Amino acid sequence: MISRSLTTPADAIAWLRTPQAIRERAKLIGRLVENGESRWFAIDQDGLEAAVQATLDVVRERFADPQAVPYHARWRHFEAGGRNRWHGLAALLPSGLALEERARRRFDLAIVSVLLDAGSGPDWRYREAATGEVYARSEGLALASLHMFAAGAFSRDPTDPLRADADVLARIEGPVLAAGFQVAAHNPLVGLDGRIGLLRRLGETVLARPGLFGAHDARPGHLFDHLVAQVSGRTLPAAAVLQALLEAFTPIWPSRLSIAGEPLGDVWRHPAIRTRDLTDGLVPFHKLSQWLTYSLVEPLEEVGISVTNLDALTGLPEYRNGGLFIDSGALRPKRREILDRAWTPGEEVIVEWRALTVLLLDQVAQHVRAHLGLDAGALPLAKVLEGGTWLAGRRLAAQRRPGGTPPIAIESDGTVF
Repeated sequence: MISRSLTTPADAIAWLRTPQAIRERAKLIGRLVENGESRWFAIDQDGLEAAVQATLDVVRERFADPQAVPYHARWRHFEAGGRNRWHGLAALLPSGLALEERARRRFDLAIVSVLLDAGSGPDWRYREAATGEVYARSEGLALASLHMFAAGAFSRDPTDPLRADADVLARIEGPVLAAGFQVAAHNPLVGLDGRIGLLRRLGETVLARPGLFGAHDARPGHLFDHLVAQVSGRTLPAAAVLQALLEAFTPIWPSRLSIAGEPLGDVWRHPAIRTRDLTDGLVPFHKLSQWLTYSLVEPLEEVGISVTNLDALTGLPEYRNGGLFIDSGALRPKRREILDRAWTPGEEVIVEWRALTVLLLDQVAQHVRAHLGLDAGALPLAKVLEGGTWLAGRRLAAQRRPGGTPPIAIESDGTVF
């Protein structure tokens, strides 16, 4: 149960930033649903097995050896169409660049790109100039941000484009981002203003903390140095990476819920959560921050740092993973209106859907490992997502609805989904 120490703001905020808090609150909502007390959803075990089989189908199709599944990370989207674009970019880095500085550049790119990764909407597309190929949704958003990075859109030095400088981010103009993402009347991007605001607040936050991000070379990538300082025996717990991200970037999130004036970020209310402390009613997710944590694993590994206990993190409660459970029948909506109208992220039905997604992703991972004869060490949750649940959700959506839209429509501001 919840500790009484959560009656102090500092302790309550710190606990809400942990994966443990995400899982505990998801389980409380899961118990509500299993007891038949939810207004919105029921869980169907046959549907859960269908979700497991859909996940196994894509893992087996894509990987002869399931242990070869890579991490679910932004780097996979940069490889859309079978091209490893980061490798091509890395060859353009200044010669003689230290391995640590290369990692900072990868942090710069990953942080900016992940923060721009909230849902694009069904009508937006990105045409890659070099290949003429057209990409939508996550891959399109990734490539748009990658090519902006490659062109020096986030750098103050025209001779050194592959970096993201805080002062440039802090004053980025809407037309610059709109042009980079090829936004037009016939190609609308959901949440463009939210993305612009997020980048500006990122830049302002980095500039405001020179001790963390550098006084003369302020960049998000200097978070690498902060993490390296916490390394012991060349290892770093995944939860420590998440904690550092949440502490470093708290000011960038739109003002929603707060405790003692401190913004909580991707934390929402659900009436089923009753506690006698400052976390009463609160359900944390930290989806983009966990996605970013997964995306920083490979840059850290490249310099010889092992990120341990990845399964301390949760699955990502976004519309592809959540859609997998609706479309497979694992989650049965109790009301037709759930599927017939659009919802905002803070509404009870969406908070519940996301919490159940966290809960069921853990269960799918256990079943998938059992089918494949692997343990969590060989197939951590980050690989189950990539193998995996995210693509299975996308495929089921494509089979059921034109354009592969999610089963539940979200009115996104570009900062959550």
